[in-house]
Amino acid sequence: MKRALYAGSFDPVTYGHLDILRRAVKLFDEIIVAVGENPAKHTLFPKEERMAMLREAAVDLENVSVEALPGLLVDFARTAGAGVIVRGLRAVSDFEAELQQASMNRALDPDVETVFLMTSPEYHYLSASIVREIAAFGGDVSAFVPPHVEAALKRRLRPESAAPAEPR
Repeated sequence: MKRALYAGSFDPVTYGHLDILRRAVKLFDEIIVAVGENPAKHTLFPKEERMAMLREAAVDLENVSVEALPGLLVDFARTAGAGVIVRGLRAVSDFEAELQQASMNRALDPDVETVFLMTSPEYHYLSASIVREIAAFGGDVSAFVPPHVEAALKRRLRPESAAPAEPR
């Protein structure tokens, strides 16, 4: 059985993330979505909430589980029995950082391979940080995230717009 990890902060999960995940499930028997913390990033949602949003977004995918990433990705891959790390690439600018990370992971554990999937063209421009920014200014993010994620963004960033209107 080929088990792979798809790791990220997923803050929040976008249709771009789901594009990579849905394509990866066709290549591997099982995918573990590993939700981590990046010390260089400040997250909008706590890890548990990001995991819940991912579980709901992937509810129709039988061979996908969502777990917390407790530390180094290659250590988690070894513990989970995953020989592959799946990474999504949107543009050439992503490649340099991803190549560096994949090379470091390979130095730490040569038995873990990294597989890059190009994001579908309709999501090349999409990032969670752009979605957070649009949502913070009250913009429509419905084309970029599932409805339950859009609602969570409204509750978190614009609570006054997420609450039902009071009768007059």
